[in-house]
Amino acid sequence: MKNLLVISSSPAKDQSLSRQLLDYFAGQFQTKQQDMNITFRDLGQTIVPHLNMDTIGAFYTPEDQRNEAQQQSLKVSDELVAELQNADMIVIGSPMHNFSISSHLKTYFDQVARVGVTFQYTENGPQGLLNNKKVLVITSRGGNYSNPAYAAMDHQEPYIRTFLGFVGMNDVSFIHLQGVSSGNTEPLITQSKQEIEQFISALVNETEASEIKAVAV
Repeated sequence: MKNLLVISSSPAKDQSLSRQLLDYFAGQFQTKQQDMNITFRDLGQTIVPHLNMDTIGAFYTPEDQRNEAQQQSLKVSDELVAELQNADMIVIGSPMHNFSISSHLKTYFDQVARVGVTFQYTENGPQGLLNNKKVLVITSRGGNYSNPAYAAMDHQEPYIRTFLGFVGMNDVSFIHLQGVSSGNTEPLITQSKQEIEQFISALVNETEASEIKAVAV
């Protein structure tokens, strides 16, 4: 595992809890995997454009038949897709906005859903093309959606799982920072950091075991 892509989707800066946890993950992971190349994509500060008809048309036009407007409209999408293709692991920071994901992350997903590039249609249905990637999603939520009374209102995790699976990323884990609207966030952040540390330790152990097995073979 050599390339890590870290995606922040919060429009907030220093006050963003999901961003704080992303930074914590990157710092902790870098101490364990010093040869890791890390790419940061900040969707909240470098805004990804909404799709327009040139972009949508370009998605469904063979590369050698695209006009100049279509070629220009694909520049952002091509860059975002290349980052995903190059990544061995992706970590996404996702604050919950109105029971789902932020508009920044939704627009990002729209830009990287590319027929023939990140997924394809087959006789057995859609097939994702971004395979063999590990994904961690770190969320921040005002309420606690582990409570069965509120679980049906959680459209964030199901949507993210569905989209990532559609483009071939099925090895997906979640760490939820929940109940932050209570105001007492410190113990909640501490708990999430502990979960991050546990995730990293398990990942490092898994990587080392895989490398040992490869050498033995």
